Amino acid sequence: MNSDQSSATVFFLHGLDSSNQGYKARWFNARFPQMRIHNYRGELADRLAQLKSETQSIHRLILVGSSFGGLMAACHAAQYPAQCAALVLLAPALNFHGYQVPTTALNMPVTLLIGKQDTVCPPEMVLPRARQSFSRLNVHLVEDDHLLHHSFQQLDWPNLLQCTE
Repeated sequence: MNSDQSSATVFFLHGLDSSNQGYKARWFNARFPQMRIHNYRGELADRLAQLKSETQSIHRLILVGSSFGGLMAACHAAQYPAQCAALVLLAPALNFHGYQVPTTALNMPVTLLIGKQDTVCPPEMVLPRARQSFSRLNVHLVEDDHLLHHSFQQLDWPNLLQCTE
């Protein structure tokens, strides 16, 4: 993230059983120290309330969400689409019963990375919902499992975290 990035604030949203000390959070913190990485606890509504509180004064967000954090990012974007400049969803839990596909597809750029061997958020369940939810969806279906430890580092992170729209 360079000085042009100052117009957008990037948040990493960890998964349900993870934390701000998990593998991906530590990886991002080491490479993108400006990224905001908080700890989220509780049910979906509790986590969304925390995210809303943390972002209420921010006008442009880039949300990077892993699994349940991807669900959080999608839900936040559906509620506050003008605030979200871009989403990066890593094996997002769009198959979770709390996710509602928006009535109109959201128009921000969305990159979605999902493993062909993901049994927690199977691509055949997640991708149809993602395609209904986002009009500017870029899907990367990779040879990996739910944790994406073999592939998430391969994304062009400097470019993804510099949304210039």
